[in-house]
Amino acid sequence: MVYKVFPTLKHDTAKLIHLILHGIALVLGAVGIYFAFKNHNESGIANLYSLHSWLGIGTITLYGIQWIFGFVTFFFPGAAPNLRRSLLPWHILFGLFVYILALANAELGFLEKLTFLESSGLDKYGTEAFLVNFTALVVVLFGASVVVAAVAPARLEEPQGYAPIPEN
Repeated sequence: MVYKVFPTLKHDTAKLIHLILHGIALVLGAVGIYFAFKNHNESGIANLYSLHSWLGIGTITLYGIQWIFGFVTFFFPGAAPNLRRSLLPWHILFGLFVYILALANAELGFLEKLTFLESSGLDKYGTEAFLVNFTALVVVLFGASVVVAAVAPARLEEPQGYAPIPEN
């Protein structure tokens, strides 16, 4: 999204920001999984018992693979221009796939939490249930807007100081 939100940035700057933001997200995702296991272990709750947990592990693993692939192919050491050009559409497609998996997993997490709360006596139409459902709806709408923005046609002009990957 850095490329779309800041179209006037030089390409290399946008690429570096993209790389750093995704690296931070990957670290935060791994920290989140660590704390989920820590919380389960301290509370006597089984680990990896739900679709939410399985999909979460799978999603963060695919996200890590995507980040490493992008780093090696497009940043350092960087593949040959022809290879980068042919792999870029797949990098974008796989990135969107992992993003949609993360959204789906977040929705599973909301559903799981709401199910636990309702089984412990939460009113199905109470304030807490409304808050969880409203938050889940906001995540869906935000996620959909990001996907639409990512696949929307790109601008026609190249950013200042950028030339496409050469045709060697």
